[in-house]
Amino acid sequence: MILLRDLALALAIGLLIGVERGWHLRSEPDGSRVAGLRTFGLIGLAGGLAGMLAAQPLIAAAIAIAVCAVIVIGYRSEVTETSATSAPGVNTDLSATSAIAALLTFALGALAVLGFTIAALTAATATVLLLSQRRALHDWLRGLTETDIQAVVRFAVIACAIWPLLPDRAMGPYQAWNPRDLWLVVVIVCGFSFAGYIASRRFGATSGIIATAAIGGLYSSTAVTAALAQRLRGEPAQAPVLAAGIAVASAVMFARVVILTAVLVPFALPRLAVIAAPGAVVALGFAGWQWRGARTARPPAEVKTANPFALLPAIGFAGFVAVLALVVRWAEARYGNAGIAVLLAITGAMDVDAAIVTMRGLPGGAIDADTAGMILSLPVFLNTLVKAAIVIATAGWHLGWRAALPLVASAAVLPIALLLTR
Repeated sequence: MILLRDLALALAIGLLIGVERGWHLRSEPDGSRVAGLRTFGLIGLAGGLAGMLAAQPLIAAAIAIAVCAVIVIGYRSEVTETSATSAPGVNTDLSATSAIAALLTFALGALAVLGFTIAALTAATATVLLLSQRRALHDWLRGLTETDIQAVVRFAVIACAIWPLLPDRAMGPYQAWNPRDLWLVVVIVCGFSFAGYIASRRFGATSGIIATAAIGGLYSSTAVTAALAQRLRGEPAQAPVLAAGIAVASAVMFARVVILTAVLVPFALPRLAVIAAPGAVVALGFAGWQWRGARTARPPAEVKTANPFALLPAIGFAGFVAVLALVVRWAEARYGNAGIAVLLAITGAMDVDAAIVTMRGLPGGAIDADTAGMILSLPVFLNTLVKAAIVIATAGWHLGWRAALPLVASAAVLPIALLLTR
């Protein structure tokens, strides 16, 4: 009974892929298609039979070879016929997609019978999704630039080739360094930069100060605040929209901190979220208020975003985290939780992410969840005040205080939320 169920699943996988292939080739005349709905269904069933007879390797191999031979012969005939009937100089639409899909259908049918039911269904669904997105993917590829391709390749190397190969164990003085966790810092920094780059490509560099401030806030709200404050000094007419951008970047920072905490140190999330949420709400409220005052202003000029893959700064940041992790372990051994809180607060004043990543490296149980959340709120508080100081120092008091007001207000509600939720 189980074998019949698995064979039915192999047939269903073939029919599922066959529906997409049959629909895609629906305009082709009868007899000109190598494989359609029925053929793909039979290929899936043949894969199921081969899997069922895996204990008889010669028979299973014979079925696989026969199916592969039919697919190859059919595809070769299609290529030969298309080439013979096409006019000289005409670009013929030749594709190996259907042949590859047929071979994959056979393999998935075998997997379904061999006990890999979930994997077979997931792969079949992914195959149909990928096949059905032909036009969308081709349009997307036509819009890519060489810079886009290089960015994708570099991020793939950073996240998929290097990170999994690094040792996943504590080493060094005080057992403070985990190579995989340290490289995860590089992946995270580059990932935020990559997300911001994709968003800027999607919305365009001239789509407005709010969009670019939100994009920039994904990887450095401090850098975005400094850039907008510099523009504020030179473009006082744009003060409302620039102030709104500063507030939005700060609100994005609050959201980013909560997300990073959920991923890297989830035990600290409940306490930190309760403290940080009011700050994000205040920042967004000020952004809306400032934006309403900017509706009559002329459109803002372009705000440049950072290079999506400034790898050396990301590696330098990882080195900074490594040094900080060592210092924190030393402080933990010498002073306990109080030393950790002071160090994370001071270093996090310029980069909150460093404090979060450093806390991830602490041994399990070193800090309880409630204390961890309160400790992480200190860098958020100080970082927000530092950005307010940057705005006033860069733009001057006359222009800067209005733009710094959302930051000061956001920082002010953090200790209030801390006291009210004790």
